[in-house]
Amino acid sequence: MCCSGFLKIMMFIFNGAIFVAGAAILGVGVWVKVDSGSLLGLLDSVEDAPSGLSQLIYVSYLLIGVGAVLLVIGFLGCCGAVRESRCMLLTFFCIVLIIFLIEVAGAVVLLVFQGLAKQVMEHLEGEVITSIQKDYGRSESLTSLWNTTMTQFKCCGYKNYTDFNDSPFYNDHGGNVYPPTCCNATITVGVCNQSGATLSMMDGCFTKLLELIEDNAVIVAAVVLGIAALEIAAMVVSMVLYKQIGTKA
Repeated sequence: MCCSGFLKIMMFIFNGAIFVAGAAILGVGVWVKVDSGSLLGLLDSVEDAPSGLSQLIYVSYLLIGVGAVLLVIGFLGCCGAVRESRCMLLTFFCIVLIIFLIEVAGAVVLLVFQGLAKQVMEHLEGEVITSIQKDYGRSESLTSLWNTTMTQFKCCGYKNYTDFNDSPFYNDHGGNVYPPTCCNATITVGVCNQSGATLSMMDGCFTKLLELIEDNAVIVAAVVLGIAALEIAAMVVSMVLYKQIGTKA
């Protein structure tokens, strides 16, 4: 009886942790969707962008989905323990096992993507720069998208300010004017010209994206693996309770 009560308490602890983790993942998913949407949206303007990279847009939806499911299974595990329902405990175990496998696979993909990110960036360079030089200042949607991205991430062009050379924006302004974000406000006063952009040395936007991925991939993978460890413990406890309830019956 004492053992059964202890296991129920453990189920509450494990499922409480899973519930909180689910809320955290859900929050990160919403943040990725809201905060990174403009930068990832630039991929839509590149005709030859690798199809694999375009799937990054759906990472936020995956995180939101996983977070929501974790919230559900946290609640399901607690109810199964309180009501001593073998059906609910078995359902809980199966769902947690599936999520566990998905999270491990996702962590591996994040770690692998670190190595692929630079290769993808090099592949995109020519297409993105061509897109800028062809349509920046002419296409309202592309111009607005780049302006929003550069303002949000404090970056300039794909690699640097020279990506805007020969663009409609550049030519329409006399051949020596760059977007304001290509110049540091503390260095340049007024119009952002070549000398101001050279002195400012603003990073390219895809360099910023690469840094963001590299800085956070290991952290995200570690968090996911930590959650996976909690899920293993929860699965073990749920199966012990499942067998004990079956013995009572």
